[in-house]
Amino acid sequence: MMAAAGLVLMVGAAQAADAERKIDPTFLHRNTNSLKEVVSDMSAPGCRFKPMFGEGDADANPQSGVARFALVEVDPGASCKTVRYPQEDQIYVVLKGSATAVYDSAPVALATEDFLYLPATLPHGLRNISAAPVTVVVMGYRTAGFAPAVMPPHPLKDNIANVPLELVGSHPSSTHYRLLLGDSSQTRDRIDIGSVVTSLFLMEIDAGGTNFPHHHPREEEIYLVLDGKGEQVAGSGKDGVAGRYSAGVGDAYYYRANATVGYYSAPKVTSRILCIRSWQPGLQPGSRPK
Repeated sequence: MMAAAGLVLMVGAAQAADAERKIDPTFLHRNTNSLKEVVSDMSAPGCRFKPMFGEGDADANPQSGVARFALVEVDPGASCKTVRYPQEDQIYVVLKGSATAVYDSAPVALATEDFLYLPATLPHGLRNISAAPVTVVVMGYRTAGFAPAVMPPHPLKDNIANVPLELVGSHPSSTHYRLLLGDSSQTRDRIDIGSVVTSLFLMEIDAGGTNFPHHHPREEEIYLVLDGKGEQVAGSGKDGVAGRYSAGVGDAYYYRANATVGYYSAPKVTSRILCIRSWQPGLQPGSRPK
């Protein structure tokens, strides 16, 4: 009887553990209009951290290379706390307003659609000295297991509008790209530095156009719709048929490696999508399988 009771307890514990186990999702969807503020390292009065993916999100995966992907809102006259991450590259992209980035204690002026690279170990933060609120996308990527980036001699910053539109590879002519930032092995982007992020870019998709559903076998990717509307391709269904979901301004999708990704812009509507692609840990060139 004692042995039988022990077996029942073991089976019950195993079933409970199985019930708590989560399936690793192929993709995650968020919308910026429904994000909730959470306390983060940056949080301060007038500085609100609203996670989409990674740190602070209920579905954060410590095995992902995405440490954080969040909206940070800073009220006029407010500042965020200065932070420093020894093993995390970050990128700021300003969606609205103007601010000052604290870059190793030096100020860097930021305006709407500026993007700024922040290498690991560098102290940095945000300050809003304007009369209007500012909204910034903060993207953080884990650098453990990657070769450290060379500290740039000066802040690496530019504006999305300064980067020319171009066609890329086998993608259709209805999609135009502004190649903003890539890793140090690249020469094609406005800024080529770092090791985890392989490509930060802006897609402008013509009305009725698409970038064609496709896969990245070793990279994670995030799409954030800035303008327009259409259908987001996410995951794949039976026989590889891609799932299509209505998408508009503020919709954001995270894809793990080898997920089906893509976008179809609605008829008579041009869409602009901010995208970032990065190595999934353990899948980058030269890494050892776990």
